[in-house]
Amino acid sequence: MTTNRISLTELESGIPFEQRHIGPDDAAQAKMLAHVGFGSLDELTATAVPDVIKSAEALGLPGARTEAEVLQELHGLAERNQVLASMIGLGYYGTFTPPVILRNVMENPAWYTAYTPYQPEISQGRLEALLNFQTVVAELTGLPTSGASLLDEGTAAAEAMALSRRVGKVKQGVFLVDADCLPQTIAVIETRAEPTGVEVVVADLSDGIPAEIAERGVFGVLLQYPGASGAVRDPRAVIEQAHELGAVVTVAADLLALTLLTSPGELGADIAVGTTQRFGVPMGFGGPHAGFMAVREQFARSLPGRLVGVSVDADGNKAYRLALQTREQHIRREKATSNICTAQVLLAVMAGMYAVYHGPEGLRTIARRTHRYAAILAEGLRAGGVEIVHGAYFDTLTARVPGRAGEVVAGAHAAGINLRQVDEDLVGIACDETTGRAQLAGVWSAFGVQGDIEALDAATAETLPGTLLRDDEYLSHPVFHQYRSETAMLRYLRTLADKDYALDRGMIPLGSCTMKLNATTEMEPVTWPAFGQLHPFAPADQAEGYLTLIRELEERLATVTGYDKVSLQPNAGSQGELAGLLAVRAYHRANGDEQRTVCLIPSSAHGTNAASAVMAGMKVVVVKTGEDGEVDTDDLHAKIEKHRDELAVLMVTYPSTHGVFEEHITQICAAVHEAGGQVYVDGANLNALVGLAEPGKFGGDVSHLNLHKTFCIPHGGGGPGVGPVAVRAHLAPYLPNHPLQPAAGPETGVGPISAAPWGSAGILPISWAYVRLMGGEGLKRATQVAVLSANYIAKRLEPHYPVLYNGPGGLVAHECIIDVRPLTKATGVSIDDVAKRLIDYGFHAPTMSFPVAGTLMIEPTESEDLGELDRFCDAMIAIRAEIEKVGTGEWDKDDNPLRNAPHTAAALGGDWAHPYSREEAVFPAGVNAAEKYWPPVRRIDGAFGDRNLVCSCPPLDAYDS
Repeated sequence: MTTNRISLTELESGIPFEQRHIGPDDAAQAKMLAHVGFGSLDELTATAVPDVIKSAEALGLPGARTEAEVLQELHGLAERNQVLASMIGLGYYGTFTPPVILRNVMENPAWYTAYTPYQPEISQGRLEALLNFQTVVAELTGLPTSGASLLDEGTAAAEAMALSRRVGKVKQGVFLVDADCLPQTIAVIETRAEPTGVEVVVADLSDGIPAEIAERGVFGVLLQYPGASGAVRDPRAVIEQAHELGAVVTVAADLLALTLLTSPGELGADIAVGTTQRFGVPMGFGGPHAGFMAVREQFARSLPGRLVGVSVDADGNKAYRLALQTREQHIRREKATSNICTAQVLLAVMAGMYAVYHGPEGLRTIARRTHRYAAILAEGLRAGGVEIVHGAYFDTLTARVPGRAGEVVAGAHAAGINLRQVDEDLVGIACDETTGRAQLAGVWSAFGVQGDIEALDAATAETLPGTLLRDDEYLSHPVFHQYRSETAMLRYLRTLADKDYALDRGMIPLGSCTMKLNATTEMEPVTWPAFGQLHPFAPADQAEGYLTLIRELEERLATVTGYDKVSLQPNAGSQGELAGLLAVRAYHRANGDEQRTVCLIPSSAHGTNAASAVMAGMKVVVVKTGEDGEVDTDDLHAKIEKHRDELAVLMVTYPSTHGVFEEHITQICAAVHEAGGQVYVDGANLNALVGLAEPGKFGGDVSHLNLHKTFCIPHGGGGPGVGPVAVRAHLAPYLPNHPLQPAAGPETGVGPISAAPWGSAGILPISWAYVRLMGGEGLKRATQVAVLSANYIAKRLEPHYPVLYNGPGGLVAHECIIDVRPLTKATGVSIDDVAKRLIDYGFHAPTMSFPVAGTLMIEPTESEDLGELDRFCDAMIAIRAEIEKVGTGEWDKDDNPLRNAPHTAAALGGDWAHPYSREEAVFPAGVNAAEKYWPPVRRIDGAFGDRNLVCSCPPLDAYDS
């Protein structure tokens, strides 16, 4: 037997990663290409993509590396970070993630590959986990309604400002911020306030609201509790004064402190905001972390972001769903309560489970330990002659050392500890869950004092004010008491995960959402301590590895998109949109064109586009969409002429929201530019462009990119996301910056969009690794296979369902839209019926009724292999045959498998009164009984849940009833 000689170099290269990432192999691609009518991927995309936008050159990226090589590179970057004991504070703290939560939530694809729970019947596990989160926030803040997480504390405070203006009695006046609020929160609020004409006043409110400010009118007040300096003050008098002025009061609160301190609700606050980071979520150089907002009952229906509520299913059983969706941006557009489209679900689940695992007693113990360390530290410093500025504090001290602050901080650094230099005289010191005796000794040494911990512990009294000590019960629901052992917690997490459908089970063919492989190699570095345990305000020289990774990712994303500069700060696509529009606004103002405030948006655009434009101080003018799904160019030109002198920007999604490559995009861009406007290319559909066309070169001035779509950051059940903004050179001076990290953006920038300098930096290694693993050619092939897969599905389904829109050559881009409306009209079978019936076949439904009501938008991505694509097509074809049975009368129009879908295992028991069989219900054609996914509930009554709003864990007797 002889073998062909293979060189060592070939053997060393191993299997290219793109073969792991791209589902269809060469043989499958050939079969799919033949079905679509092309001989190669290049031939297909040469026809599909208009010539006017095609890239002339290959992507100038480093060549692809193996998984082992990329992990080695990342280890090298991680080693360049210095992880010191962080005692900086300012909203970011060391925390210990219970390993059972780290392994079984954060590192578990059953949780991190799930999609936003818009199909609640197959999302009951993560919806229950989010209800736990909401319960924790609501009960600790003392306010009855909490949302399912916001992006971070800074943006939550900015949302509270907008909410205060929207629902408060005072419609003019200022937004008043206490000077002891977190500096990054103040900066985010100022960034968000300026475009909408809100005046922000920062003042010392320790002695109340100054008369000269009260006279101007105040619509909202923000207080920090405890303050950034560590001070714990009783805010009752200020809250009462604010209410007398008609203002809405927001308290930015520390949840761990609230286990010991009187809740904001009891103190009189209307809104509470903050972050749940210290509930078991690593600092990650700034994120991602789950922000929170809780409100008084009368504000519940104006709450921004997502809200999980309790409803019932078709059998009357309790079931969870997203409540009050009609207020959200995807429905209300420019009239939405906010532009937020991405929450922080994965991190909210972790924080909620941290509370479930520890329970109220465990949380109090952690808080008492943290406070005790701070008290002993303070007493030791006082004994050594150091002044502690505030007498009441929870975990943070401000020490006064005239002229010596820099020396003290340097001494602590030498001892492996980061402190915060406030100014030349003041040093901030924060204790947390990870603080130990060694840190106390190191801090004392840095200040030049010595302390005996045992003696100081015996002599140190409590420092929390007696009038603010909490005396009410919280977290009394059984879920916070019955999972104390790891065995119990492990099984609870497994039970919840088993209720859900995520990418680890099968295909999630959502159009415009790009649910693709999140490779394990990409995910692995996220939990390394050198990336996870770094404070975002640590000195830059301690983050060399991170900053190198960030710079390289920015440069590579610029290369991919054809732009000149990228900012990674925006921590969601919606925030990237806002950052891009603020850059456009600043550019026009710098040119003296302050009147340019009109934003043209096609009627089919994502709802975030319009909501973001309003937040950026722009007037939305809608442009019609033609019957072919493209922008109505006649209407566009008419709107350009009408608003020529006021035109600021056109926002356009490319490929279009209808899933086609518009051939007139370059002419559209040119027309806007000729009128003095800018072009914003929404990057939601970038998965159809990478390696084939570059928005920055075919007419775009600015784009946001969804790293949680095209660049493999997981959706995590509805977040985390990252939405970097990419711009051409003339807009680069107006990218986001940050007051605490000068390297985060240009000095002339618009201010911070997110609380952390580089947003959700902790998950950037995922996209860095993806680009490094694939290389330029691999990224291009991924795009080509995504386009191939979408066209393969379109061709297979076209004989059974109308495919609404086609581009050049009769082809779609990376997604296709099938029309169910004629079938609904003929048979009564609704788009909901089809979506829920797909669950019985073992699939998550495609995107429903967007951008056209009564349709399904399907995006297979490049990650699904041919077997899975065919399984989906077979299911859709089988459902078409079932619809035909309803249409012919073989099945009753009100009692058939589609109308009754999904079917649970419980539904099979007892009498069966339906005119179809149990087998037809749960084992339709093609479903393997041994691999069956069983939904835990039947179809959920959404209207019931909205009418009867319950958004925290209901008592057990509610389930019994």
